[in-house]
Amino acid sequence: MSMNALFDRPLIKRRRAAAVEAAIMGSDFLLKAAAQDLEDRLMMVTRQFEKAVDLGGHGGHIAEVLRASGKVGNVIRADLFAPDHSNSPGPDLVVDDAALPFADESLDLVVSTLNLQLLDDLPGTLVQIRRALRPDGLFLGLLLGTDTLHELRDSLMRAEMEICGGVSPRVIPFADTRDLGGLLQRAGFALPVADLDKITVRYDTLFDLAKDLRTMGAANPLLERQKTMAPKGLFMRAAEYYAQNHSDPDGRIRATFTFASLSGWAPHESQQKPLRPGSAKKSLAEALGTDEKKL
Repeated sequence: MSMNALFDRPLIKRRRAAAVEAAIMGSDFLLKAAAQDLEDRLMMVTRQFEKAVDLGGHGGHIAEVLRASGKVGNVIRADLFAPDHSNSPGPDLVVDDAALPFADESLDLVVSTLNLQLLDDLPGTLVQIRRALRPDGLFLGLLLGTDTLHELRDSLMRAEMEICGGVSPRVIPFADTRDLGGLLQRAGFALPVADLDKITVRYDTLFDLAKDLRTMGAANPLLERQKTMAPKGLFMRAAEYYAQNHSDPDGRIRATFTFASLSGWAPHESQQKPLRPGSAKKSLAEALGTDEKKL
C-alpha cells in the first residue's frame, strides 16, 4: 500500500461487491444517471470504435450503453471484482484500475464512470489510459466532483466540532473541475474537455441519505476514517444541522452530487491544432471589419 494512500481499496472492493449482490431496487440511480450522460455524449461522436473498455462500471449499465450505441465493435468490462452470486453477468476482466493491464495502443475507447474519484493516483491512471489508446482513440470519464455531498460534509463537521471539539474525515475529497482539465493535458491527451453538471436528490432525513450511500457501497472509504464507534448523539445532531441549513420549505433535505465529465483524445496528426503565435494572416481588426488604431 502506498504511503500516500487516501483510500481503503480492499474495503471499496468489498462494499461494491456487496452492493451488486444485494441489488436493492433504486440504489443504482447514480449509475443509471451516469449511463445516460455517457449515452448523450456518445451520440455526438461521429465515428466507430473497434475495441472499447468499460473501466469500473460495476453495475453493467455502461457496457449496455456501449453495446446499444451501435458505435462499438467489442466491449470489454473490466472491474475490481467478480460477483459471487449475482443474476447479472460479471466482468470480462478483474483488474486493479490503479495498474491497468492493457498494452500500449491496444484500445480505441476507454470509458470510466463514478470510479476515478476513488483512486489514490488519478494522474497516473490517466497516463495509463492515454497510453493504452491507439492514436485518435477516445477517453470518456465521469467522476464525482467539487460540491458533491457538501451539505453532508457541512452538517457532520458542525456536529463533530460541537460534540468532540474537532473533526475526523467522514466525506472523501472531490476534485475541482478546473484541475481536471489540467490533469488531462498533463497526461498527454489532445483536445481535453472538462465540465460539470449537478444532480440534487431529496431525502426525508440524513439517515435516509446514509442508507442510500451504504446500499450503493459508497460509505466512507478513507483510510484515516474513524474506526471506533461514533460519539453518542453525533449523527442525531448532524441530522438536526442538516435539516436547519439544507432543507426545502416542505422539510425535506437536499443532497448534491456533481458529475465532472472528462473527455480527451490520444494525439493523432489528423486532429486540429492551435496556430503558432504570430502565424495569423489577418489582424483582429480586419476580421471584425474595423479600423485599427495605432497607439
